[in-house]
Parts: sequence; C-alpha cells; structure tokens
Amino acid sequence: MSAARRGTVYLCGAGPGDLGLVTGRTRELVESADVLLVDRLIPKELRTLARADAEIIDVGKTAGNHAMPQDEINDRLVEEALAGRSVVRVKGGDPYLFGRGGEEAMRCRAAKVPFEVVPGVTSAFAACAAAGIPVTHRDLSRHVTVVTASAGRDGQGDPDYEWLARSDGTIVLLMGLRRVGHVAAELVASGMIPSKPCAVVSRGTTGEQRVVTGTLSTIEGLVLKAGLASPAIIVVGDVVELREHLAWFERRPLFRTRIAVTRARAQSSELVTQLTDLGASVVEVPAIRIEPLDPAEIDAVVDRLHEVQTVVFTSRNGVDRVFARLVERGLDARVFGSVERIAVVGSGTADALAAHGLRADVLPPEGSRTAHGLLETLVQLPLFGTRCAIFRAERGDDRLPDGLRGIDVDVLLARCYRTVVQPATAEQVDALLAADVVTFSSASTVTNAVAMVPDASQLPPCVTIGPTTTAAALEHRLTVLQQAPEPSITGIVAAVVERALDNQGISPWRNATAGATA
Repeated sequence: MSAARRGTVYLCGAGPGDLGLVTGRTRELVESADVLLVDRLIPKELRTLARADAEIIDVGKTAGNHAMPQDEINDRLVEEALAGRSVVRVKGGDPYLFGRGGEEAMRCRAAKVPFEVVPGVTSAFAACAAAGIPVTHRDLSRHVTVVTASAGRDGQGDPDYEWLARSDGTIVLLMGLRRVGHVAAELVASGMIPSKPCAVVSRGTTGEQRVVTGTLSTIEGLVLKAGLASPAIIVVGDVVELREHLAWFERRPLFRTRIAVTRARAQSSELVTQLTDLGASVVEVPAIRIEPLDPAEIDAVVDRLHEVQTVVFTSRNGVDRVFARLVERGLDARVFGSVERIAVVGSGTADALAAHGLRADVLPPEGSRTAHGLLETLVQLPLFGTRCAIFRAERGDDRLPDGLRGIDVDVLLARCYRTVVQPATAEQVDALLAADVVTFSSASTVTNAVAMVPDASQLPPCVTIGPTTTAAALEHRLTVLQQAPEPSITGIVAAVVERALDNQGISPWRNATAGATA
C-alpha cells in the first residue's frame, strides 16, 4: 500500500481526569478522528467531542481485567491506519509514562505506519498540585521520583524499595491504591522512618477528589477507613505536610456538589465551565435541543429592516440564528444600520449581541428581565405609529407583540428556532436523579426533564433562570431553591453559589427549604 493511502496513529495523553487539562492538540485530534481507541480513565466528556460517525473502541483496563489485550491494541492501531483511517489512541495521563505508549509506537514503526505522540499532563504531578502538595520545594525536596506500585503479572514488578527508602526527595507511586499497605511496609522495612509523611490522592483534579494524609505507619488504616476509590496516587515525603497550608482545590465553593445542567448541549459550555471552575462535578443532561426553523421569516424581516425603528431579540438563540442566516446570505451587522434602537430581554442576550459588534440600547431593569418586563420598558418609549421587528422562538410569549400592537406599533415577527425534546439515555437519567441540584434555563427544560423520570418528586431541588421558569418548576411541584438574580448564565451561577454558601460548604441540597415562589 502506498504511503499516501496510509492513515496516521496519534498517541494522545488525556491528562489526569479534568477535561480542562486535556491539551488543545489532543482535543483537535479527537474531534477529527475516524477511529478512537480509548482508555477507561479519560475524561468522559472527551468522548462527546468525537464526530458522530467516528468509531469509538473501548480498550480500558482495570486491575486483572483488560477489555483488549495490549498486543491486540497494537495490532488494531496498525490495521486501522493501514486502511487509511486517522486513528487516535487516547490514554489517561501521558502516553509515555506507564502508559505503554512506547510499545504502541514501536509497533507502528515496525509496520511503517506514521505516528505522532501528543504528551499529556500526568496525574503524578497534577493530582499532587490539586491536593496542595508541591512535589518539589527548595527547603524540603530537591527531586521527585515517579514509579509504579503495580506488581507485574508474575508478582515480581516491585520497585527497588531499598533505593527509594534512601531518597531524600518526594516519591510518587502510581497505580498503587490496593497496595498502599504493602508499599508503606516495604519502605519502612527498607529503612525509611515510620513517621515519614504520606498521602493518597483519589481521583485527583476531578469533582470527586479525596485526599487522605498520614504517615507510613498510619496511612493504610486511614485509606481503608476513608474508602478511597481508584484511580489514586501515593505520595511520600516531607512536602505532604504543606497540604495543610496549600490545599485549594477542595476549598472552592461548589466542591463535591453534583450539578445537572439541562441546557441544550450546544449552549451549555459556558455554564458548565463556570460551575466546574468553582469546583462542581457537572453532568450534562440536555433536556432540549435547538432546531433552526425555515429561514423565510428571518429573510422577510431582514429585507424590511430599513423600514424598522426598533428591533427586539428575546434570547441569545435568536441572536445566534439570525446572524448565522446573515452569514449564509453574505450579509453582516450592517443590515441593522438604519435601526434606531435594539432591545433585549436579558444580559445574556445582550452579550450575544455584543459578540457580533452590536450594543443593546434597551434592557429591562434587574428583576423584570422577562418578555413582559421588556414590554413594560418599551411602552415607556415613543413607539406610537412606528414599526418593530421581533426575532424570537417558535413558541414565544405573545404578550410582547400583542402589547406593542396595543399601542399602535406595527410588529414584524420572525420565528427563528424551536426547542425540541432531547431524548435522554438511561445513564443520563441516573446522573440527573443522583445530582444534588439541577439548573433550569427555560420552562421547556423543566417540562422535558420532568418527562425523563418516572416521578417528578424524584428530581433534585433546582435553581431557575427566571420567573417563567420558576413558575413551570412550581407547576410540577419541584423544589425551587433559588431563582437567578438576573436571567443569564452568570445569574444561575451566582444563585447556585449563594445557596452553597448558605449551606456552609455541606451539600444538604435535598433537605433544603424552597427559596423561590411563583
């Protein structure tokens, strides 16, 4: 087969578990791959970046249980590449640090298959950093040794404990949770003092991170008592004592809070990012998806904008759809050049408009950022006898156009998109029911989330984006913890954080008292 027909194998590190720590290069390759061979420990969100037609092959391994033997993985990489496909091998951590990436690269080289290695952030350092443990420190440790605590198939794979025991630096042991007692005992038997500080970091850099600290003589009992789960790393050295001063990851306001986001996946990234940055463990359960409507109504209104004095956008979805259509037609923001004013319902819509170079002139005051609130703001302006264009959803609030017509405004209405039910998988429903709190960004997300579950009373308490959404939640007898102070992503996040601070860092969300009424 000619070289031109051959695909390339990409050996990619996916980092320690946090999607934000996946490199840009790995993301790009995952998004464009024909075939992905993925490990168990990669961030689950990374899979969602793959093309819809990409083949995803699980080759994950657990102790004593390999979904696909390594030799078969090596052969599959070569077979797919020789068939002309772009093959991405996604590994937790770094592919060349106890990831058997070297073996896979050698197999590609032997078959004359082009390959590229994309380094990843290793948990050996990232999990320590998230736990508040610097692996080196000028006064405590001038070097770090990284080893695997996992024994080989014949049980002869132990590291050289006598050599490690003589170390005056930091020791990081990967894949060793089940052998923490053995590791501690071997180090002590080899001459290391029993009081040497030791830590175990479980699921580091994720919302499920847990850390246990002790000494070599106490760590096994502490880990058993805590019930830590894999993956985990063991850290031995004086730097462990710095955790008392440098722990930061667990101190974020939403740490260990499980939040279900029901917003359409195409729009949820900003909300997910903000919640994750504050420590939340976020699961996306999109209750709706946004579908564009036939652009005829948009085109008809756009073609008459020169006759219009006021333009209204009721959501960022409307903004996005209108500007997408303008691009399709070879147009841009200049079509609004003769318009006197642009009005929006909320700050999120204003931000979406600003991204296209336009400033919102009219915005209802905080506390009234709804379609009705915008109407009350607009009727105070000299609109009598003018023309207004409204870009909105298929099923928008008719009080706005009807109210404007009531003051003799000629309304041009363009329905730009519709929201439709997004079917949920069994896994997503389980995650929704297990969440501490669920966020709702529209009445339709409430209705569709309720339809996902056998009994609405099973749903977690919720935070809503505004009064219309709150009313929908209360109609279904859901517990509304808080309503966003303004109808925006920032408002939702602020409401969740406020409630979390009220809970004083605990997570008694399901026992909380409702904080909003219709």
